[in-house]
Amino acid sequence: MIKNARAHLLATLMLLAASTSFAMAAGEQPGTPAQKRACRPDVYRLCAAEIPNVRDIVRCLRQNMSRLSPDCRAVFENRVQ
Repeated sequence: MIKNARAHLLATLMLLAASTSFAMAAGEQPGTPAQKRACRPDVYRLCAAEIPNVRDIVRCLRQNMSRLSPDCRAVFENRVQ
């Protein structure tokens, strides 16, 4: 039961951090559902160690721009609304 609660809390924090990072990256309101879908896998794959620090997640994603999925890269290039 405790493991499930911890896993749920971690997943919630990761989603919150990811959605906030998109807003910071784009300088807009919190990320759109499309932006969240685009970058969530990259946050987990490349920047999980930075969660929940939003600034570090954004920095990590930018440092790994060449490794981002095309959809997530588009978010950072402001091509996904």
